[in-house]
Parts: sequence; C-alpha cells; structure tokens
Amino acid sequence: MKLESHADRAAKLPEVVLQVDRLKKVIGKKTIVENVSFTVREGEIFGFLGPNGAGKTTTIRMLVDLIRPTEGSVSICGHQVHRNPELALSYVGSIVENPEVYSYLTGYENLEQFARMQPGISKERLKEVIALVGLDARIHDKVKTYSLGMRQRLGIAQALLGAPKLLILDEPTNGLDPKGIKELRQFIRSLADQGMAVVVSSHLLSEIQLMCDRVAIISRGKVLASGPVADLIQNSSSYVAWQLVPRVRGEEALRALGCQLIEHPGEVLDDALLTGSMEGSILTAMRQEEIQELIPQLVKAGIQIQGAHKINPTLEQLFLEMTERESIE
Repeated sequence: MKLESHADRAAKLPEVVLQVDRLKKVIGKKTIVENVSFTVREGEIFGFLGPNGAGKTTTIRMLVDLIRPTEGSVSICGHQVHRNPELALSYVGSIVENPEVYSYLTGYENLEQFARMQPGISKERLKEVIALVGLDARIHDKVKTYSLGMRQRLGIAQALLGAPKLLILDEPTNGLDPKGIKELRQFIRSLADQGMAVVVSSHLLSEIQLMCDRVAIISRGKVLASGPVADLIQNSSSYVAWQLVPRVRGEEALRALGCQLIEHPGEVLDDALLTGSMEGSILTAMRQEEIQELIPQLVKAGIQIQGAHKINPTLEQLFLEMTERESIE
C-alpha cells in the first residue's frame, strides 16, 4: 500500500487566501498589536474576537491597508498587502465598522456608484449580487427607507461586486434583530460553501460559535488561542452534572473521591445551561473520561446514579475565562 506523502496531504487542503504573519503595531510608545498570526483558507469562516482595546479593529485595519503595521506582513492570495496593495486588495471585499451608503439614493444607484470605482463591473454582475443578498424587491427604493438589516445587505452587496476571494466583515450583526442575525448567518455560510473565505469580527459570541469554523481570541494585542471552535471548547475545562440519590451522601462521596465540586454553578455556567437540566444536580469540574472511573466507586458506596451529564463551556465562557472577564466591544 502506497503511503500518502505530506505533499499529497497538503495538496488536498483548501487554498490559503489570507496569511497574517507576526503583525505588530506600535503607536508612540504603546504596543497596540503584538505578534498576531493566523491563516484563513477558501471556504472557511474565521471569527476574530477581542475585548475592548484588545487590538482587534487595529488588526482588521492592517488587513485592508487602512493603517500600516510596524512589523509583520499580510498576504492575500499570495500577494503582500503592504508591498502591492492594489493587486492584493483586488481579491478583497470588506465592511469595516459600518456600511458606507448614500441614504438619498436608491439601493441600485448606490451599487452603480460603487461599480464605477471598479473596472469591469457589468449590469449582469449588479443583478447577481442583488439576487445574492435578497434585495430584489426593494433595490429601487431609497436607502433611507431601508431597515438596518437591509442596509447591511446592501453593504455586503457592495463588498461582493468585484467577486472577491476574501470577505472581511467587522461587526456585521450590530443592531440586527434575531431574525436578521439568523438570516445573515445563513447567508455568510452560503458564501463560504461557494468557496469564499470570510473573516468576521463580532461581540455576539454565541453567533460566532454557530457561524464560524475557526476563531482567534485576542487580548491586549496578543492572540491567546486560535483554532476550530469545537476543539477550543473541547480542550477547555469541562463540567459534569451528577444526579445522585441521596444527594447529600452523593456530595460527600464525590468529595471523598477527590472531585472538585462547584458550589456556585452560576459563576461558571451561563443561564441557558443552568435552566432545567441543572436543577438538583451536583456540578463537578472534570474530564469526560473520569466519569467512567467514578461510577463503579459511587455504586460501591451505595449511591444511586440517576444521571451524569457532561457540559462543555460555551465559547463565551471560554472567552471570558481567557480574557479575565474584560469587557468586550
């Protein structure tokens, strides 16, 4: 049997669209961003998270050449942004902070204005992006009559005009209602399914968890963790909710077996996890593999086990733990 070489495996990986290598930004004597590195591949949604003042927005501005890094580099489709910005950014569509639109024009007139700034944007392409973002019915209405969600869609349509390989969205869910957020999440996923690489920054961590394939968590200008969402959560502290009878003897037995009991579950689990399933349970901090080791010992001690449920922390809990509960943007 022929073994697959490292080169063969690498050839099967999706293309790297964005390569961020050791970015550093110093303003005056203050280091805003230090040694930030990550990659984003085609077809991937990458979440960028950071507390207030962490350097997240500064990093995004460096990605699109709005500010220059003190050190490090950003490459898009193999072209360095700060050496050949025109070519590198020709592969990028972005919304940094808020979509810039003219409220006194119609949606279509806005897109026409932006199309004039880029070579080769045909009327057919305008129709394509309008259909893609679902604005067909309202595209000829004045933008001042649009809801916030519709303005966001128009901004994304503008960013998609040049058929980019990389889409960068800074806080795209700001101000949207739950229905609008869900629709935007589904839309962004559809873009990734078509092969586009997407970078999303957001303070709505539950949405990042649902939306993104991988994330980077940044605090005080440094990346604390980066990787697939599921792996970050799986590798973090996890908890087990025990339903034991009698409960008091169950607690005593768990302590005697060396388990760490969580006296105040509300401090480590959010309300959604506490509701219903946690009522009457004993919460311990432990790995999943320890459950099977404990069950025979509890039975031997005369404890009836009605349930043992592993609970992974949410991305929000992991985020707060890593950033020492700093406020988020």
